[in-house]
Amino acid sequence: MRSRLGRRRDRVLAVGWLVVAWNLFWGDFSWANLLGGLLVAAAVVVFFPLPPVTFDGRLRLRGLLVFTVRFVGELIRASLHVARIAVQPGYVPRSAIVAVRLRVPTDLNLALTAEVLSLVPGTLIVETDRQAAVLYVHVLDVHGPADLVAARRQVRIVERRIVAAVGSNAELRQVLSVPVDKELS
Repeated sequence: MRSRLGRRRDRVLAVGWLVVAWNLFWGDFSWANLLGGLLVAAAVVVFFPLPPVTFDGRLRLRGLLVFTVRFVGELIRASLHVARIAVQPGYVPRSAIVAVRLRVPTDLNLALTAEVLSLVPGTLIVETDRQAAVLYVHVLDVHGPADLVAARRQVRIVERRIVAAVGSNAELRQVLSVPVDKELS
C-alpha cells in the first residue's frame, strides 16, 4: 500500500507537469499562464483522478541496453520492409489482427508493450483487454499462418525484453520460465 506522502508527491508531480504542458500549449511562460495552468491542473487532478500505477520492478542496465539495441534494429528492419511494400508496383499487402495474451498482466507491462509495438512500422495496437491482459495487434503483410505465429512470437519477445529491462524479479522469472516457442504451440 502506498503511503499518503507518496500519493501526495505523485499529485504534486502531476500538477507540475500539467502546468508545464499548459504553458507549452500557450507558447508563453507568463504569470497569467502559470496561474491558469495551476487552476486547470488542480481541476484535472481533483475531478479526473488517475488510478495509481505501481512499479515493483527495477531498472536493469544490461536488459535496457539489449532492449534498446534490438528495438533500434527492429525499427530499421520494419521501416525498410514497409518502404519496400510502399514502392512495389501493384503489390497489395494482406494484413491480419492477432490476439496475444501477455504473461505479465500488470498495467505498466501492458502499456509499455503496446507502446513499443505501436512505434514499430507495420504493427499497430487495435485494442487492449486490460482484465485479460490481451493485446490485439494489427500486422501488415501476412502471407499465411506461419506469419501469424511469427507475429505472436514477436509480441512475446518484446514483452520479454521489456520485463528484462524494467520488471521485477518475479516477473522476470515468469517470462523466462517458458520458452517463447513452447508457449505458442
